[in-house]
Amino acid sequence: MKGFDPKFRDFPDYIIGITKEIWEDRGLATLHAYYAPDIVVRMPGSVSTGNRNVIAATMATLAEFPDRTLLGEDVIWSGTPEEGMLSSHRILSTATHLGDGGFGKATGRKLTYRILADCHAVNNAINDEWLIRDNGAVVRQMGWEPVEFARDQIAREGGAETCIKPLTPRNDLAGPYAGHGNDNGWGQRYADILTRIMNADMAAIEAEYDRAVHSEYPGGQTGHGHAPVDRFWMGLRASFPNATFTIHHQIGRDDPSMPPRAAIRWSLWGKHDGWGVFGAPTGAEIYVLGISHAEFGALVAGEPRLRREWTLYDETAIWKQILLATGAY
Repeated sequence: MKGFDPKFRDFPDYIIGITKEIWEDRGLATLHAYYAPDIVVRMPGSVSTGNRNVIAATMATLAEFPDRTLLGEDVIWSGTPEEGMLSSHRILSTATHLGDGGFGKATGRKLTYRILADCHAVNNAINDEWLIRDNGAVVRQMGWEPVEFARDQIAREGGAETCIKPLTPRNDLAGPYAGHGNDNGWGQRYADILTRIMNADMAAIEAEYDRAVHSEYPGGQTGHGHAPVDRFWMGLRASFPNATFTIHHQIGRDDPSMPPRAAIRWSLWGKHDGWGVFGAPTGAEIYVLGISHAEFGALVAGEPRLRREWTLYDETAIWKQILLATGAY
């Protein structure tokens, strides 16, 4: 861990440790050290720069959800301390909506949801980030449907002209990290599976996923078996059948005491021109940022299959793009 604080045993320990230190231990001031001054932070709903904006956003979130916990489920990573490392961090978060804020008036609702975050770090500081929160799960637990929340958000932010614009390739900002992950075979296998699915080869699900696969998808949807996997990927691709699917980053790992794992950051960029999970086609140009994690294993002798999958995109950011493009806000 050359260049990193020696209190961290390895890169996963660094990522999980600073997350707890910042959020649960209230070490917000450490963001001046742990986040680079000119960091680029991309979320499906916005793109921002600078650690001061990160600190402000963190304070606002804690004011709204003061008892928030962030439980690190996994860190799938690549790179070296000398050249920089990219972590794909999966978090299960619990919180109570006790304050007014970005999610509206306090509801007192108790929430459970996931976050997937890709962070690049070098010399003990994060300087590039892609973060997806399962806002579909958050708003549903507050009593909203994602489309209605997006409509209300546009109004609360001052209307179509002044509201915060979701992330697209047009407003994305270049950061210091230009890597694409590693060449581990598990990452390549998962990339091949997702590419087959996005090319409408849905038979890949039965061929590559374990019959008892456990899946976790946007909206806090938990599934078991092939059918929920098929419904999820079919519903997404059907909404954007002609959108360009791009894999931006892929990692595979074989670690002691852990199953083979993979992390893929991907996107869809194109028109909402099909019937799927986002309703009647509108022709709106939409950008979907997604991150997926997978675990492989062989329950019985033979070829290992995909046994667990986690995928997130932000439903509210997609609906916001649809509403802004169609004027239906």
